[in-house]
Amino acid sequence: MDALGPVRLALIVVFGLCGLFFTFVSMTGVLRLPDVYSRAHTASQADTLGAGFTLAAVALAAGWDGAGFKTVLLLFFIFVTNPTAAHAIARAAFEEGIVPWTEGDERR
Repeated sequence: MDALGPVRLALIVVFGLCGLFFTFVSMTGVLRLPDVYSRAHTASQADTLGAGFTLAAVALAAGWDGAGFKTVLLLFFIFVTNPTAAHAIARAAFEEGIVPWTEGDERR
């Protein structure tokens, strides 16, 4: 094991735990928030961070061979497509006439 082995392992663990945390926050938000707009917001932000941190941990674990490079490409792909998909869902909901939830609104 080289001199950076323990540091690399610590980064893998930290990135993996951060990924799990943000994925859990996203899951909780999708289940608890009242309307499609709020759910799309939490899914696009927290889920992107969760996947990003998890893929960063995988890239560090895989090293800089073919698998690590493909993981970094997948990370950039998710950073672009996840918010774009959430925007498309929110826009489709708006065009269908779904009204955003407001405080005092009883539908939940």
